[in-house]
Amino acid sequence: MMKRGTLMTSALALALFGAVPAIAIADTLDDIKARGTLRAAIDLGSPPFGMQDANMQPTGSEVESAKLLADHLGVKLEIIEVTSPNRIPFLLTNKADVVVASLSISEERKKVIDFADPHGVIQVIAAAPKGLEIKGLEELVGKDVATTRGTTNDKVATSQATGANIVRYDDDATLVTALVSDQNNIMISAPQIMNAVNERRTNDPLEVKFVLKVNPYAVGLRKGDDALKAAVNDWVKTDLANGKLNEIYKKYNNVDLPAEMPKP
Repeated sequence: MMKRGTLMTSALALALFGAVPAIAIADTLDDIKARGTLRAAIDLGSPPFGMQDANMQPTGSEVESAKLLADHLGVKLEIIEVTSPNRIPFLLTNKADVVVASLSISEERKKVIDFADPHGVIQVIAAAPKGLEIKGLEELVGKDVATTRGTTNDKVATSQATGANIVRYDDDATLVTALVSDQNNIMISAPQIMNAVNERRTNDPLEVKFVLKVNPYAVGLRKGDDALKAAVNDWVKTDLANGKLNEIYKKYNNVDLPAEMPKP
């Protein structure tokens, strides 16, 4: 008979390579309550969703959302710092209980993890300086287009901007630096990332050229964590209805959430 630890390791290894979804073997919600902390994987290199303030403290809309979720569960928040590419691996290897990192819902991701109901949205845009005449994908052919590796933006850029040279950076902070320093002048990312670029690129700011996609994002969970999923969905429903999630989103994104959250 295969030992439980070996079984868990094998299942998670297969999930990481896409063969089977990861299944939550223990009751994660019970573990969270017993521990007294929610371990949330958050990307602190993805402003305005996750970043560090002047005192090097975590801040951003997803940081505040995770705090709301922890409060709803009656526990403290423990931030597990991740990057875009390792958000899901950290969840699958039980280094985090949930992912709260502007994680867009996609059919590919649904094969290996589960999602709560959406609590935010991200547009995928093409942005460039005003002086660059770009009206559609055809104008990107042969040009360098920057994006963040392993994100939905990367996937959209790869599938739609097929004639472009896609330049991938490991996190949003590095992407922003590349655009501020003129290493790249065209990006496929989110409006929030463009705003972060323009705060430092004041002499030749980027503007939205066209929208490629609108993505709802949600808390990511391991498959089989049904009790935790129900608790997270209750939090989403409660804090959307009372306006707390919209207040946080508007604080960092300068726009309101949609009146009705898009269906994934």
